[in-house]
Amino acid sequence: MVLHSLPLFPLGTVLYPGGHLPLQIFEVRYLDMMKKCIQAGAPFGVVALTQGSEVRAPQNHESFADVGTLATIASHQAPQPGLLLVHCIGAQRYRITRREQLKHGLWIADVEHIAADQTVKVPQELSRCVTVLKKIVSGLPDSANTQYLDAPQSSYDDCAWVANRWCELLPIPAPLKQRLLELDNPVIRLELISDLLDKFQLT
Repeated sequence: MVLHSLPLFPLGTVLYPGGHLPLQIFEVRYLDMMKKCIQAGAPFGVVALTQGSEVRAPQNHESFADVGTLATIASHQAPQPGLLLVHCIGAQRYRITRREQLKHGLWIADVEHIAADQTVKVPQELSRCVTVLKKIVSGLPDSANTQYLDAPQSSYDDCAWVANRWCELLPIPAPLKQRLLELDNPVIRLELISDLLDKFQLT
């Protein structure tokens, strides 16, 4: 499936399918974009910056990865004029086939959907990824724990879901997070996470 003229939000982070992303919107280009997405019930594209910063500034040249994740708006509020608080959830991955920056700075792109990860049960040899994740989640403050507490047990049985949550939690560089997002095999993604747990001595 192809989406045309998808509005993009380049960020200094990587959004994974099933992940939660709170945003504070104050730039005009994104306020307009979000209002249109909210009115239409439409998603936008989150994509990781490879150069530049999230806030537009003179001499700030933005470049970003070719693969990102659709974001659906779960809730929003406007506590004051010129400020929009949005809570988003990661949906399907996509690959950019064409990109264009409009006059007011907003990026749009034509994108192709990337097939969703297959549901694969966590292999026994990678079960510690689940055990340690549950341990880490139990120690998170309530404000940061909602998306994990609300997850059914079946999510913890799924390679892709477990790997994606670890990708969010581990303090790894953005380029590595991006490479993990782009992997098509959820078992390989979880195997790499298992190696990272050894590196960080998480047991």
